[in-house]
Amino acid sequence: MIKKISRPDVAVIVLTRNAGVLWSQWIAGIQQQTIQAGRYLVVDSSSTDQTLEQALTAGLEVYSIEAATFNHGGTRQLAAELCHGAEYLVFLTQDAILDEPDSLELLLKPLSDAKVGMVYGRHIPHPQASLIEKHARAYTYPEASAVRSKADLDELGFRAAFSSDVYAVYRASALRSVGGFPEHIIVSEDSYVSARLLLAGWKVVYSAESSVRHSHQYSLLQIFRRYFDIGVFHASEATLLRGIGKPDKEAWVYVRSLIDYLSQRRKRLLWLAALQTLVKLLGFKLGKAYEHLPSSWCQVLSLQKAYWYARPNSWEQGWLLYQGKSRALAPKQLSVPHTLLKPAVQRLAAKPISVVS
Repeated sequence: MIKKISRPDVAVIVLTRNAGVLWSQWIAGIQQQTIQAGRYLVVDSSSTDQTLEQALTAGLEVYSIEAATFNHGGTRQLAAELCHGAEYLVFLTQDAILDEPDSLELLLKPLSDAKVGMVYGRHIPHPQASLIEKHARAYTYPEASAVRSKADLDELGFRAAFSSDVYAVYRASALRSVGGFPEHIIVSEDSYVSARLLLAGWKVVYSAESSVRHSHQYSLLQIFRRYFDIGVFHASEATLLRGIGKPDKEAWVYVRSLIDYLSQRRKRLLWLAALQTLVKLLGFKLGKAYEHLPSSWCQVLSLQKAYWYARPNSWEQGWLLYQGKSRALAPKQLSVPHTLLKPAVQRLAAKPISVVS
C-alpha cells in the first residue's frame, strides 16, 4: 500500500480539451501518487466528450472556459490565480501520464533549495512512438538532471532557458515575482517564464528522476504549423531572447544527433527526418516573418487559432465545479502586470473572476 504524504501547500493543475482515451490513465496516475496535494484543479476548454464527467467522478475541481478564450499563457495564469493559496503549483497537460507513484514527490524535491523557482521533469515516450520521436525525447530530456542559473545564459543562450510545463512545478512566489505567465503568447510560455526566472536570479532545475509518459506523432502539416508558431514566438519575443545571451545553435546540434541516431538504427528513416527538418525550417522562417503576412494567412498557418482573434479572454464566463455542484469564488484580480503586455494587445488586460453560481 502506498503511503500518502499530505501536501496542502501544493496544487495540481491540468488544462484539458476533449482529453480522450488517455484521460482515464491521467487520472489513475494522479490517484496513485504518494503526494496528496491540497488541491486538484482542471481548467477545461469546453470539452464535448466525457472529460468533465470523468474529472468530477474522480473528485477533481473543474473550471470551464470557452475554447475560443484559451491562451497558453493567460489560461495558465488564470489557473495560478484560482490556486492563489498554494505555495507550489504543479502543471501538467492532459496527455502527460504519471506512471511512477513517486513522480510528484521527486519533482517537488529540488524545491527544498529556496533559490529554485521552477522544476520540470523528464518525458518518456510512449512504447509505440516512432524512432524519430524517441530520439527527440531522449535528446531533449536526457538521463542526467541539471540545475541552471543566470550564469548559464552566456554559455547556453536560449537553451539555458528551455523548460516544459507539460510537467513542471513552480514556486508560486517566484512565479509572481516575474509577473506570472504572459497573458497573451502563442507558445513557449514555459521557456518565457523560465527565462525571466533566470534573469531575476532564480534557479531552474531539470529533474531526470521525475518522469511522465509523453510523446506525439505529428503529421507534416502539424509539424509545419507548430514551427510556424515557434517562429512567431521568436519574432514577437525578440527583445527577451536577445537579453538571454548568444543566439541558440542547438537546432543544428540536434539534427546531427538525429542523423547519427537513425544511421545506427534505421537508415531508411533518414529521408523522413530530412523532410521533417525542412518542414520545420520553412515553418519557423515563415513564422518569424509573420508581421509581413496577412492576418488571415497567419490564422490558417498557425495551430493556435485563438491567438489571432482580437477577442478578450472572458474569464468571468467560467464555472468552477466540484462533484457536480457549482462553487463560487470571491472576485479576484489577475496579477499579470499590464507592463508585460504589448500595446497591440492591451485589450487583453486581466479581468476579474466572478463565477456564476
